[in-house]
Amino acid sequence: MLPLSKQVQIASDIVNRGAARLAGVEAPTFEDNETTFGQLIDRIHKTISQLNTFKPEQIDGSEEKEITLQMRDNTASFQGMPYLLYFVLPNLYFHVTTAYDILRHCGVELGKQDFLGQP
Repeated sequence: MLPLSKQVQIASDIVNRGAARLAGVEAPTFEDNETTFGQLIDRIHKTISQLNTFKPEQIDGSEEKEITLQMRDNTASFQGMPYLLYFVLPNLYFHVTTAYDILRHCGVELGKQDFLGQP
């Protein structure tokens, strides 16, 4: 299992790249150099700020847009909606859940509501 910092970095990258691909813009790159809890929190805030820069009209209509990803050993192609539903969101949930599990394992008192957040 990758460490907590890597789980946060991957979750951040997945959503930043996912939104950028759907919007047809270049995805931002973050250095992946966080070593403290405070830096990881800052990374999450940067990610949220980046996502807030997108306007709905940048992503609306991308349901059938062709998205091609270079994977380790091959290329994967998706239409926009399946890319979001079957690649971006499952990867996001996997890495966020793994980060949550690492924190719980290390004694951080977290519950389901902490994972789900507030509406």
